[in-house]
Amino acid sequence: MKHLSEYRDAALVQGYLEEIKRISKKPLTLMEICGGQTHSLVKNGILDMLPATITMVHGPGCPVCVTSLAVIDEAVFLAEQANVILCSFGDMLRVPGSGKSLLEAKALGADVRILYSPLEAVKLARENPEKEVVFFAVGFETTAPANALSVIQAHKLQVENYSILASHVLVPPAMEAILSDTKNKIDAFLAAGHVCTIMGMEEYFPIAEKYKTPIVVTGFEPVDLLQGILMAVRQWEAGEYKVENQYARYVQRQGNKMAMDMIQEVFAVQDKVWRGIGEIPQSGFEVNETYQHYNARLKFNLQLTPVKENEACISGDIMKGLKKPKQCTHFGKACRPEHPLGAPMVSSEGACAAYFHYE
Repeated sequence: MKHLSEYRDAALVQGYLEEIKRISKKPLTLMEICGGQTHSLVKNGILDMLPATITMVHGPGCPVCVTSLAVIDEAVFLAEQANVILCSFGDMLRVPGSGKSLLEAKALGADVRILYSPLEAVKLARENPEKEVVFFAVGFETTAPANALSVIQAHKLQVENYSILASHVLVPPAMEAILSDTKNKIDAFLAAGHVCTIMGMEEYFPIAEKYKTPIVVTGFEPVDLLQGILMAVRQWEAGEYKVENQYARYVQRQGNKMAMDMIQEVFAVQDKVWRGIGEIPQSGFEVNETYQHYNARLKFNLQLTPVKENEACISGDIMKGLKKPKQCTHFGKACRPEHPLGAPMVSSEGACAAYFHYE
């Protein structure tokens, strides 16, 4: 229970809450970036414990939620090819594309498999040389090293029938996109601890300085989050805008060099379309030229036409901190986990799913 039970300690929680209430005087709109942070805040009732001066809003930190319709359509198209085994993490299967989801494609006969690691997909490709094995590589910087390692491993083992459909998105460009939006309401951020464990904190210092915005890197347990909120409130009340690290037990300023080296070896940064938000410059990873044989888009010559999103879904406004899930007229009615209008209702990290399940 090390690094778990002590971060759920009721006495510590109460102490942080009392201190937050004591010093919080100015209205503060605080965005937690990660869907894991959102679920912890909602599940543990923290949103209802905070003083009225603090408004928590929920950011685009759910990689499943921001995966564009076009990319999901690409995955479904690949899954429906006769010689393809499409592998994915489980939380992508029920996310709707413009036509069907991967789960629906599987029900109609597509060979779609849930795996827990892309290295399992490399093993599957070696065991099935007559098939093309594609891993749907979704995630933020956190999962990029493992996906990069799978490509390096496939190359080392000369596994020619393996490729990845990359849909990696990057957190700092999304934060800048939110802050530069003319409708922006965000005063401070709780940055995602797991992303910073990989990439470090260097990218956040220019953002804090440019937009005069406090940024606190936090973990995901109640004590983590409340300590992070307290650190943000202290900055806000003092008129400061620094980058601070609450999650020091895991996060180092320089990040994980080995993980970053793997990312740099396999991926190149490019513009990406975020579902509900639109295109954000230099905000995602794609397989680079050195490893282009393992790029499913090139291997299968994917050229699907982008489609419009469901206009009834307000996920974009939710992930930009402009609205909350319950402000959607379809929440819990036309939009439910069993028939979602958008990804935040079905993803395990989606804000709408958190409100639906825990409230």
